[in-house]
Amino acid sequence: MSTADHDEHDAPDFGHGSDLIFEIDDAELAAAAAESRAAVDDEPHSDWDDDVAEVNAVPPPSRRGLRRRGKDGASRRSGGQDLPPAPVATYSVADGAPQIDSRSERQHKRTVAELAELRKLVAREAHEAERARGDHLGGSRGWTVAIGVLLAVAAILRLYGIKHGLPFAYNVDEQAHFMPRAIGMFGHGGNPDYFVNPPAFTYLVHFTLSLWFGGRDGVYQAYISDPIAVWTVARVACAVTGIIGVWLLWRAGLRLLGRPAAFLAAGVLTFCFLAVFYSHQALNDVPTLAPICLSLWGSAGLLIGDSRRDWILAGVGLGLACATKYTGGIVAVPLLAVAVHRWRADGLEPVVAGMLWVGLASLLAFLIGNPYALLTPGEFIDDLIHQQSASGDEAGKLGLTQTNGWSYYLTASGWGIGWVPSILAVVGALHLFLRDRMRFWLLVPAPVLYMMFMGSQVRFFGRWLLPIAPFIALLGAVGALAIATWVLRSPVRARRPRMLAVLFVILCAQGIVYSFHSSRILGREDTRAVAREWMFENVPPGVKIVLEPIVPSSWVQPLGENERRGRYGGDQWIKFSVGKSKKDPVSGAFVDGPGVLVSVEDFERILEPDLLRRYRRAGFCLVIVGSTQRGRAEAEPDEVPNALRYYEELDTEAEKIYTTSPFKDPNERVPFSFDWSFTYFPLDYQRPGPKITIYRLRDKEPGDKCGNGKGPLSSLVSDSAAEQIAKDGGVQQDPAATGSDAEVVDDAAGAETQ
Repeated sequence: MSTADHDEHDAPDFGHGSDLIFEIDDAELAAAAAESRAAVDDEPHSDWDDDVAEVNAVPPPSRRGLRRRGKDGASRRSGGQDLPPAPVATYSVADGAPQIDSRSERQHKRTVAELAELRKLVAREAHEAERARGDHLGGSRGWTVAIGVLLAVAAILRLYGIKHGLPFAYNVDEQAHFMPRAIGMFGHGGNPDYFVNPPAFTYLVHFTLSLWFGGRDGVYQAYISDPIAVWTVARVACAVTGIIGVWLLWRAGLRLLGRPAAFLAAGVLTFCFLAVFYSHQALNDVPTLAPICLSLWGSAGLLIGDSRRDWILAGVGLGLACATKYTGGIVAVPLLAVAVHRWRADGLEPVVAGMLWVGLASLLAFLIGNPYALLTPGEFIDDLIHQQSASGDEAGKLGLTQTNGWSYYLTASGWGIGWVPSILAVVGALHLFLRDRMRFWLLVPAPVLYMMFMGSQVRFFGRWLLPIAPFIALLGAVGALAIATWVLRSPVRARRPRMLAVLFVILCAQGIVYSFHSSRILGREDTRAVAREWMFENVPPGVKIVLEPIVPSSWVQPLGENERRGRYGGDQWIKFSVGKSKKDPVSGAFVDGPGVLVSVEDFERILEPDLLRRYRRAGFCLVIVGSTQRGRAEAEPDEVPNALRYYEELDTEAEKIYTTSPFKDPNERVPFSFDWSFTYFPLDYQRPGPKITIYRLRDKEPGDKCGNGKGPLSSLVSDSAAEQIAKDGGVQQDPAATGSDAEVVDDAAGAETQ
């Protein structure tokens, strides 16, 4: 049955019927009903009051599964089967009039005012569902103000601290995958030449930069003169999509569950820690939320009508979600569920037509966000295969101690989205299973299937949970309202403003604390920036250093006039190689030739105490250690025992000359985690970044070049380096000076990774 086939007076299928059935005292019923109608008539007129008469006058809709009552008081379903008379008097939403059963032994008193409020609630729900089906904005002024305030708070949380770490991007994915490729497309055309991550967000950043800076030349000039501005625009683009995602979840929830549940769900997503933190980085995780919620909006509309627009809306959201992050395709599950619902309600032919529209819309949306999947299919498929193999590379993540993905993601949902919303989501799923099976199939299978699939992988990261955050938020809101209704024995009381405020605080309290804490510390200087400032002030140019891969390669290069001090460029210090080694990090064996590349994850595997001897012999006397590298070895000591001996010897044989910590107490330590060590989730963090310690080596054997560890650091500058600085204004990396068994210099992707 298409939309055109519905009678204009059909009562909307808004799914709250089971919550709006009350048991009413037999003796007071007739008078209360009459007085409640009078009370409604005396209320000031609003835009939904006209629905009261309509709801009461409408005959029960002939839809499968909707309950109605005959004149004899027997309960019937649209299929025509008679059911036994109800044992108590009830108020049926579909009929709009109370039915009395004098044999009832259970009598629950309801006041005249509550009966009036109940009738108004029925009308309001009808009005909201109809307005949502018509895609109208607005509503009561109070709700408009409330969602406006929520969006404003969402914007503050996502934009405050947006420049953290800049001009350096310390997340390796942010540094390598999106914004740099968006800039690269100005030089080589629209093909990103990279499909391990889908490129829709890369295109968004590309076009945003082009509009903001006035095309290719403007972007290039801005990146050279003020890279902070370019990175900020890219991050703001990510944050704005996150804010849009909150609004789209509100719209989807409004169609699906009504305003109270929609507002609670939008609140959960507003204060979702993972969504807030990753809105501050130019990554594709948060932008995926907007098309997922857009598709849910369309699917929700298909519950109350067979509209071509809703089929297309759901398809566009599905296509854009897949073009932004492949796991966004999970939103196809509720779309399939609602297609089954429409098939049962309308027959096969309208559903086939609707799914054709979905297929066309999703394909076009996907190709808009990822056009070279069609133009270069071989490259696209190869990268997809590589992406799957990378997510299954168990050996590549030293420090990833979790072995059970299912328990990991259940726990990550608790700290990343919220323990209360996650637990109440289970309650909401059970409530829908018992009271509203259609909405159960729309909301519950998707997160369950997603967790089953992601938990079967061998790598786990909290941000990979974000595609199902909207589902958990909606189910958590359903669970909260279900419990409130059960406790108060009234859906009316459960939806009053004061009660909604209480539920909002209960659902969002954890997110409020941790999200504000996250944005607050991101607004402070990163420990890596603090350490860099100290080094530029205290370590002379030309000193040889060993820098663990905790920062990008450009971290050692002077920026701005104050740091250059008349120099012409190049690195400030000479770095020992951490990007190549003659020790294979996988097998542990030494290899011939130029050596093997060493990734950020494998750096700890090449460490051994003998390296300290090589440092001293070659004159690399300053060693910069970061807790996000050392912590990997400490998390899995049996995997890299040589690395632990390396750090123990460094502690005993070298002088600590500088330490900066992200914690209030410099001696405090938080165990290494691929989530918490990079998202700074624990409240112990006072600023972003790892704990950084700078050691000064001392001579131990004849031939060492570090001295006794005392005296000015200028004594560590070699004569040749001093001459080169005086002549050229800078130093060049010397391959021969990096040690006999370690090749030269630089891990271009030397940043923290997730």
